Formats: sequence, C-alpha cells, structure tokens
Amino acid sequence: MDNLNQIAAAHAKLYIEPTGIVRAGCMDQALPLAGGTLAFTTARLWVREAGAARAAACLTAGELHQWSEELRRQGDGRAHGILDRLTRARPAFAGLDLGHAGPHLMGVVNVTPDSFSDGGDFADADAAIAHGKRLLAEGAHIVDVGGESTRPGAGHISEAEELRRVLPVVEALAATGACVSIDTRRAGVMAAALEAGARLVNDVTALTGETESLATVARGQAPVVLMHMLGEPGTMQEDPIYDDAALDIYDYLEARIEACEGAGIARGRICVDPGIGFGKTVRHNVELLARLALFHGLGCAILLGVSRKSFIARLSGDDAPKGRLPGSLAAALAGLDRGVHILRVHDVGESSQAASVWRALSDAS
Repeated sequence: MDNLNQIAAAHAKLYIEPTGIVRAGCMDQALPLAGGTLAFTTARLWVREAGAARAAACLTAGELHQWSEELRRQGDGRAHGILDRLTRARPAFAGLDLGHAGPHLMGVVNVTPDSFSDGGDFADADAAIAHGKRLLAEGAHIVDVGGESTRPGAGHISEAEELRRVLPVVEALAATGACVSIDTRRAGVMAAALEAGARLVNDVTALTGETESLATVARGQAPVVLMHMLGEPGTMQEDPIYDDAALDIYDYLEARIEACEGAGIARGRICVDPGIGFGKTVRHNVELLARLALFHGLGCAILLGVSRKSFIARLSGDDAPKGRLPGSLAAALAGLDRGVHILRVHDVGESSQAASVWRALSDAS
C-alpha cells in the first residue's frame, strides 16, 4: 500500500477499472458494480501524470476498499469518490429501472436515405412509424428516431429537413405511449421533438454541437445520452489518434458530465456512450469494449452501440451491414458482461432473445 500512497501523493489523476466481474452475491469480497446484478472482485488502478497513463497496480476488491478508506482518512477523497460512483446504484433513466430489470434495448429508427446500415429503408414517415411499432412489439424499451446520418463521411442536412423527417415519426410513436428518443445534434430539433413527445435526447456530440443544446435539454428536464465522437462524421475516421483511448474518452465524458451539471442537468439524468466507431480504429474499438467497466466510474448509466458497426466486418470478414448480426450480438453480450445498461440495436428481436438467455444464465450462476 505504501507505493500506492506515494502515487496518490503525487497528485496524479486516478482511474479505477473493475475486473474480475461476477454475478453479485457470488463472492463475499466482491463490490457491487453500479448497484446492479454484477460485482467485481478485482480492479486495475491507472494513473496519469503529464498526460502519460500507466497501470499502477492490480488490487482485490478488499484491498481497493481498504486503500480508498486509508486515503480518505488522510484527507484525500479521490479514490473513495471513484469507488462510490462505481458501486452506487443508478436511478431510473427515462423511466427504466437500471438495477435488476435490465438490460434494456434501444431500437434504431433511421428516417434517412443514407444511413450506413439501412439507408432508405425507412425514409418515408409511414414506413418509419411502422418500423418503430415493430421494434416495440419485438421488445424495444426505447425507440431512437434520427433524421440525419452520422455515418463516416456523412454530410449535413438543413434543420428544416431534419425536422420534416423526424417530427411525424416522433409524434406518432409517442402517441402509442412508447419511450421515444430523438437522435440529433441540433438544439432546435431537440426542443421540437421533446415538445412532440420525445422523452430523451441522444446526441453524438455530447451537447457540444450547438451552443443552445445544454440549455435546451436543461429547460426540457429531459434525460440525455452523451456520446463521444472524435471530430465530425465527415472526417472522424481519417486518422483517429489517442494517447490512451479508454482514458481519453473517459476524461472527455467526465468533462461533459460536469458541463451538464453546471447547466442544471443532474447526473442521474445522464447516460454515457463511448461512441464505438465514431473516430476510432478497430484497435480502439476492441480496447474500449474490453475496458467498458472503467466507465462506471463516471456514476452514470452506460449505453453501448455496436450494432452492425464496420469494425465487426474488419474483424470477421467483408460482411455487408445487415450481415453483421452475429458479430453485433457477440459485442453486445460482451458489453452486458461489463455492466452496460442499454444496448442500441437495429435487430431488436434477435438482441432481445440473446439478452434473455444471457440474463437467465447469469441468474443461474
């Protein structure tokens, strides 16, 4: 412990990455992961000094708790604060119980002619509404309606065109009582969609796309998904570089949470998304998936979107987007093993079946 205390005394930034994840209640020494059905028996401590990151130690859950309490008695509450956020139960998000009722599925409704996975399939409002209802019947807990493609290389459309595409779909799906999410980076679209019945905002720019976005979400008292994206869709895949992808993205999301709290958006209304495929190489995506449990240290719900992403094809072969279901399910289940609360998916029925089996096996263990 002396070496760890020296690290802490150096005022390096600390990160705690849960490992050894098991079913809660399986082991006496395990600590709860986000207060849910999983727990962790070990953790990796990372430190960052002058921008350089390194793994400092691997600790058992008991050692981690003991060390954090020792530091707190010395007046340093950093490790205790992270550990509290890692273990504390999450409040309901957009009306969804994040404790023992999950995982939850967010079904994708792209009202676009050019989305990477289903561009043009549901560009017509009636087709999009029918698709959204079908996803709900298959088990979606949220339907995520988007009118602008954010695929690599995508261009901009006007706000008026985005509103024309999404508002009839949001209104119709909200009228059924469904939990509707608006997938947009424009404050005006956020406001109009919330007025039309959307219950939450899903923003790939983490509310940085427009200066009014923070205030719009705060005024609407809406839950929000903050996603990490490196750059813009048009250029994000040209040459993404990180010092340490997981820690860099953690820092970015931490800063966005603080900005939201400063604007009056409580942490309990925030969900984070590491943004798989948005300004990341295959190596970055795999690293993020392996280290997803790190993000529980932010104290928020976690959403994972891996469905039909191109990294799956690069790992397994040159499959067209609609041929990537097996890889999508494999990545999604890896996310569930690390405590992800919400999966954003195109194939709701198949994902619901996979999640149900995962849950049954987890309960049985």
